[in-house]
This record gives sequence, structure tokens and C-alpha cells, in this order.
Amino acid sequence: MELAAGAMDPLLGKLGELLLDEYNLSKKVKKGVSSLATELTMMHAALRKVGDIPRDQLDDQTRIWAGKVRELSYEMEDAADAFMVRLEESPDGEPLTIKKRVKKFLKKSTRLFRKGKDLHQISDAIEEAQDLAKQLGELRQRYGLEMHGAGGAAVDPRLMAMYKDVTELVGIEDTRDEVVKMLIGDDEWKTRQLKTVSIVGFGGLGKTTLAKAVYEKIRDQFDCGAFVSVSQSPDMKRIFKDILYDLDYSKYGEIHMTTMGEKQLIDELLKFLKDKRYLIIIDDIWDEQVWRFIKCAFSENSFGSRLITTTRKLNVSEACCSSSEDTVYKMKSLSDDYSGRLFYKRIFQRESGCPDELKQVSIDILKKCGGVPLAIITIASILASNQQIKTKEQWYMLLNSIGRGLAEGDSVEEMQKILSFSYYDLPSQLKTCLLYMSTFPEDYKIIRVRLIWRWIAEGFLQTEKQQGTSMFEVGEDYFSELVNRSLIMPVGIDDEGRAKACRVHDMVLDLIRSLSSEENLVTVLDCTESSIPKSGNKVRRLSLQNSTGALCQLASKSMSQVRSVTLFQPAISVMPSLARFGVLRVLDLEGCKMSESWYKANLMYIGDLLHLRYLRLGESSAEELQMEIEKLQHLQVLDLTGFRMRKLPSSVFLLRHLLCLRIYEYSDIPAGMGKLMSLEELNFLLVYSSDQSNAKELGHLAELRVLEIRWSDSDEALEEVVVESLSNLRKLRSLIIRAWPSVRRATMMLDGWVPSPQLRRFSSKVLFTALPTWINSSSLPLLSSLHIELDELQQGDIQVIGTLPSLRDLRLAAQGGVGVDSAPEESFVASADSFPRVKQCIFYKLHILPSMFPRGAMPMVEILQFTVRATAIANAELDVSMGNLPSLDRVQADLLCERSSSHAAVKEAEAALMLSAEAHPNRPTLVIQRQLDDDSVLFRRQEYDDLDSDTQQEPSWLEPEEESSEPEEESSEGAEEDGVHLTE
Repeated sequence: MELAAGAMDPLLGKLGELLLDEYNLSKKVKKGVSSLATELTMMHAALRKVGDIPRDQLDDQTRIWAGKVRELSYEMEDAADAFMVRLEESPDGEPLTIKKRVKKFLKKSTRLFRKGKDLHQISDAIEEAQDLAKQLGELRQRYGLEMHGAGGAAVDPRLMAMYKDVTELVGIEDTRDEVVKMLIGDDEWKTRQLKTVSIVGFGGLGKTTLAKAVYEKIRDQFDCGAFVSVSQSPDMKRIFKDILYDLDYSKYGEIHMTTMGEKQLIDELLKFLKDKRYLIIIDDIWDEQVWRFIKCAFSENSFGSRLITTTRKLNVSEACCSSSEDTVYKMKSLSDDYSGRLFYKRIFQRESGCPDELKQVSIDILKKCGGVPLAIITIASILASNQQIKTKEQWYMLLNSIGRGLAEGDSVEEMQKILSFSYYDLPSQLKTCLLYMSTFPEDYKIIRVRLIWRWIAEGFLQTEKQQGTSMFEVGEDYFSELVNRSLIMPVGIDDEGRAKACRVHDMVLDLIRSLSSEENLVTVLDCTESSIPKSGNKVRRLSLQNSTGALCQLASKSMSQVRSVTLFQPAISVMPSLARFGVLRVLDLEGCKMSESWYKANLMYIGDLLHLRYLRLGESSAEELQMEIEKLQHLQVLDLTGFRMRKLPSSVFLLRHLLCLRIYEYSDIPAGMGKLMSLEELNFLLVYSSDQSNAKELGHLAELRVLEIRWSDSDEALEEVVVESLSNLRKLRSLIIRAWPSVRRATMMLDGWVPSPQLRRFSSKVLFTALPTWINSSSLPLLSSLHIELDELQQGDIQVIGTLPSLRDLRLAAQGGVGVDSAPEESFVASADSFPRVKQCIFYKLHILPSMFPRGAMPMVEILQFTVRATAIANAELDVSMGNLPSLDRVQADLLCERSSSHAAVKEAEAALMLSAEAHPNRPTLVIQRQLDDDSVLFRRQEYDDLDSDTQQEPSWLEPEEESSEPEEESSEGAEEDGVHLTE
């Protein structure tokens, strides 16, 4: 149902555009469009209500009607698009102004309106929509009845987790004891204030089961206890009554029969709990406000009471932990060992004893289950159904089905119901965005930036654009919300604390592929036919993942209504001819290696795809982009990072709707870039001192948010031009500066730059003379990431950087100043409130030790790297204690060793560092990396010990490696960065 509503979202916007005066529709057609918009708006409202109800609770008639509305919406939007595109065509490829378009249109209006195929389609659609509207009127009353009746009809399968015998579970003891320790510690009376532990994780990880096991383990240590579930649509009176009933059955046995209101129930709970040590579990919370309301009923006495909450949402979990004593516990997947034991116990009634012939297939199955107990139990139940273990062939059939839509069965349905609770709790727009991720293969790493641009091109975010907020920023919020709700698994965290990419768990992928197939959102062609559209449904979005069997399937399907094609390398041989696509909006060939013959055979006529919004080409060594790119007047994203052409064709500058341009980092950009007035992201821009045209035109791109620039040579005049242009970019959020290897050591300052107040990330691989004056808290209030290398670091610079209020990630290197040859303890300056939000701090070649930060500074730093001389530690000249930094999780000490350093001195220095790490309450991971004073990276400590412990001789130091002359590979926004050093 939701996809029908989602398909209608962009259509309603385009109907509004058609009614604008610039299209000058006839009164009759305009009246029909207006009537259609009214009817569709009414349908849209009804579909959103029905979309909140699980499909299995809707009757066939409603589902069929919604399917018709969905297909009608697609057809209508295609017709409206074709009509608007035709009006904007220009023979010479030069886009027309509105005035010219209207003038040209008026000359042809009679012919277009009487004979135009597109207008006929619109008229036909109006009549069809009116017929569907009549059907809607007959079904409206049923909608209301269904919505009232749906809530209590289905049994919540999570209830079984509350009554599962702990002896049936595997590995629960370890996690249970971990949570118990968080609650009461070694001394159960150590913390007498009310304390909360909030358990968070996606559906199927066993949050309820864990909470129940903890409850049973320690319930006897409390005066009273309760275990209640909240669910998605909480009845607050029932929840409070359930708590009272559990706390004291003898006193509140009839509580459910009372007519007490919420305030009276809260007062009763406060009165009852006032002088008691209680343990209460609030299971399955979906909303922060609901938790805040529930918490009002808990008396914060000093008897050592404890609360446990469970939720799928990280923000809810954090809201549950309002005091410093509270803890968020993130559910972990089962280890390989525990996964196997649980799997075999469910199938063979013991935790071992799997037949040899099934061992490999069982390992492969468990890998796909990803350590999720619900998935393991579900798959095991299928394999051991009817009290009979299935054959080896059946095991392999099941293995191949996971991630592509499991077969029907009670266990599968139970698992999908549990997972679907999270899906149906999503806002309508997010449901479409989540189902769209079924486009990608199982275990595929989906880059956040790439996904958001595709959502935009598909029109999923079109109606969400608000004043002052770009569609991309809306997409970022969507992505973060899906991570927050544990529906996608984050991969890597960027400078602003966002996931760089994500993966979809196989069990979630099964669910969304099933729903996507039912709603005809995405057609996946791999080695199965599980998502081929049903008879009568047209292919709308195509994901080609494997060539096996796809050729004959494609040959029998019409491609005329396909809106997007995603091609993966294994299916490159079955790419359909572009001539078959009439309304294609997205063409994504990322990762495909395009030979010159394949490129010419498949992509030469890409200019005919007038509706295209998103184009990402694969890898190619072709030196020229041989296509009529200027015809793609609606193109929003052009990604050519894998296309190693020498020079970008100037025809790209005719694409006035372009929002994102990504090119190979060494491709040249000709003059004319300033025409791309809508551009928000540009990677890479190569600037030259000999031709400053691009550097000058950069200042015209006022909408730019993300910029990666590569310096080809060093020139003061060029720097002045770049500074002037950068000062005009008031929406810039991310600036990354790269350089050719030959100019990497050239110094710059960007003197006079007035950075955008929106700047969040600044990273430079070019050496700065000193800390620029524009790096300060007033100029950069939102800066979260600073990567910079200085020729000389002054003593007060650390204090200046420490005042940046939003800084989370700092990577600082310097050639002189507060380096390893100075006396840092005498000159280092840092206040107790400096670096308030920094989580990762890399001091490369800097003698800045943990002990040099006073208590209160860097309260959140988790990762710290610094350089220190081995002799200074061995001679007790320096204090290397880490106790002032309470959040440390990982420390890397680059131990600088002179060639004359004795083996004993190095060992003594390492021992002092290890002792400091062990004394820290967090016991952070310590990595000691030895370096010569000429920057050679040496053996790690254990390698050094293995080499020298027997001989007790001086080590034979490694000679420094020569710097590579090859251009370095850098990552752009959305890609993962490896390593921690700023320079090679």
C-alpha cells in the first residue's frame, strides 16, 4: 500500500507544475488536470492510512485497488514528464529560458494539444482516475473498520521470547552476566541511586530474551519487580496497570477492572515504590516521549532500584539514559561458536555432532544468519521440520534462498512478522527508501552518498524539500533514521558521527525483497526468479546482478516503462539495449569494467535518454566521453570517477540542473564550469597556475556544499584566486585539498579566506606554513573534522584548536614548534575545558602526551595517537599517564628511537606505556609503533622482542623506505579512509 502512496508523491508535484501559467494549458485540459489532482490527493490520504496496516491484514480487494492506483500513478507521471520534456527540447542542445519556451510553445500549442500523444495519455488517465475514485468511495468505510480491527487481531510473536526456557538458549549466560554487572556490579549496593540500563538492537537479536534472563537472575535481590511490554501503539493506562499488577499481585489483582486515570495510576506507583528497592523491565519502547511519560511513575529513591529498557532505536535508548550512572548496552551478534551451538542444538538436539557432509553448508548458512539468534532458530526450524532432518541437497537449496526471499513456512512468517514491526513503524517516505535498498545484492556495502543521490533522482525526497534545506540534507536525515531504527547496519563512521555506508542484514533483505516484489518496486534478476513481476505488472526498476537465466527473462519483458537500471559486473553481458528504455531516470554501472567495445555497443546513444537524472559509469580507460551528454537536460548526478578520460567535455556545462559532478581525479576541466549554477558537489577540480579560469569560475557555484580540489602546482597568484572564489561559497560544508606529489610539500596559507559558517570538514594534504588565522571558534562554529599539516606549530595553537566547539576528529602534524625536539611540558597550553567533543585525536610527529591535558580536557576522546622519545620515558623525564582522559579506548604511541637507543631503554619505555594503559579504568588497547628519527616505521613491539630477546644484541634497524612517485589514492566524501597518518 505504501508504495502506491509513494508513487503518487512525485506525481502530485508534477501536476501542480503543469497548472503553472508557463505551460499555458487550455482551459479544458487544465480543468481536467485540476480535477485529477483533487481525486489523487484524496486517494493519497487514504493510501497512507491503509499503508500503516500489514498486508496480511488487508483484504484482496483493497490490495488490488491500491495496485491499480500505483500503476496509474506511474503511467501518469511518465506522461507528464514526457510532456514537459518535449516542451523543453532544443535542436542545438542549448536549454531554453522560460520566456523562449512559452513563446515556442504558443506557436505549436494547437498541434500539441490536438495531436500530442502525451496529452492523450493525460486525458485517459484522468478518466481512469475518476473511475478509481468511485471505487475508493465504496471502500472508505471499510478502511475505517480495518484500522480499528487490525490492532488486536494478530498475536505478537515476541511474547514467546518472554516465556522461553533459558536452558534452550546458547550464549545467553555471558551477555546476561555482562548486563547484570552493569546493573549491580561486584557490590550490589555500590550505586544506591536509581540506575537504568537500556538494551538496543534490531529485531531478532534477542533483546527481550536477554532482559528476561537478567530479570530472572537478580529478581530475588529486590523487594519487588515487574516486566511489561510497551509496543508500537501503547495504551498508557494498561501499561501502568500491568506494572502494578506485576509488582504486587495480591494488592493489585483487580487493577485492570478499575477506571483510574493515568495521573491516579502514576500517583499510585510513586506511592508504592517510594520505600522499596525495585527492578522493572520496560520492554519494546518505540518513542522517546512515551518513555519520558512512563518514567514519571518511578520513584528515584536511594535503595538501589534498577530499570531495564529495550528498544530498536538508538535515540530512544539514549533518552532512557539521562544520568551519568545509566548505560546503553548495544546488543551483539552471537559469535561463530555460539551460533553453531545454537544451530546444531535446534536441529540435532545437541550442540555438536553435525555430520561431516553438512559441516560446510552449515557454516555457509550460519554466515548468512550473521549471528542473529532469531535468524538461526528460524533456519534451523526449517531444516528440522516434521521431526526429520532434510537432505544435503535441501540444505543447499535453503542456503541459496537466503537473501533472495525465503520459502513460505510458519517459522519464516514468525521471523518476518517480528522484523516487519520496525517496517510498519516507519514514516511513509522512509518505507519506500528502505524497500529501494533491495536493489543491491546481499552483503553489499552501500555508500551513503551514492544512495542518497539515487533517492533524489528517483523522486523519493521531492516533496520533502523545505526552505533552507537541500534535498540531500533531507536524505541524510532519512539514512540516519534507518540506522537509528536498526534496520540497516552502519559501516564506518565519518567525521560528523554518521555512517559512511551500510549493509542490509540478510534477514531484513529477505523482508524488503518480499515487500518490494509485492509492490512491484524493484525487479531483481540474479540466479533466481523470485522477484520477477507478476503477470500484468510492468518492470519499473531493474537490478541486474547475475547473467544466469537473465537473458531469456529480459527478452520476454518490456523495458519501455523501466525507470532505473542498476548493473553489476556479473551481469554486464546481458545489458539490454538503451533503445528499449523510454523513461529511464537512473543508470548506475558502478563497479562494472567497461571495455571499449562494450562501451561503444551499449552507451554510445545514451543521449537519447532525455528523462535521465542519475548517470554513473563504470571503469573505463577511454580518453574521451563519446556521447551526446548535452541532451540530458534533466540530469542531476553525473559520476565519472571510474572513467579515466583526459578532459571533461565542455558540453557537460549545458546541464543546468546538475547537482553532483564527480570525475576522475586527474581529468582536466575546461573553461565554462561557472555555468553549473545548481551544483552542490564537485569532486575533483584540478587547478593550474597557467590557466586560472576554473579557479575563477569556482566562485560562481554558490550552491556548492562539497568540494575536493587538487593543486597541480604551487603559485601565490593562483592561491589568491582560489581564496577569492572560496570566500563566495557560503554553503560549503566540506573542503578537501589534495596535491600532485611534486607540490605536496609546497606551503600555503589561504590568507584572507573567509570560510563558510556551515563548514564541517576541512582536510588538507598540502603543507600550511602556520595555523591559519581563520581557524578559530567564531569563524568555524560547526567544524567537526580538521586534518592539517603545518610547517611550524606555535605554542598557543593547541589552545586555539581546543576551543572549536564542534570538533570531533583532529589530525594534526607539524614539522617544527611543539615537536619531539622541544620541551613541551614547559610550553604546552591547554585549558581544562578544551576539546570538549573530540573523539579521535591524531598528533603525528608531535610530542603532545595524554598527561599534558588537565582533567576536564578531552572528556570524550576515544582514540589518541602521539609521538614520544624512548629515552625521555626511560630516563623518567616525561609523565606518560593517561588517567586524565576518561573515555580512552585505543592509544597509539609512536615511540621515537635514536639509532643509539639501547635495547633496555626501548623495553623500559614500552613497559612504562603499558603500565599506564593497564592502570586506566577502561584498559584501552595500546599499540606501540617504533620509529627512527628519520620517520621509518619499525617493528611493532612483539616483533622486536622476538627478534632480539635471545641474542640481547642491538637491533639492525630498517632503512627508511623511499617515497613512492605514484599519485596517492584519496577517498572522497562517503568513502572509507584507511590509516591514521597525515603524511607518508
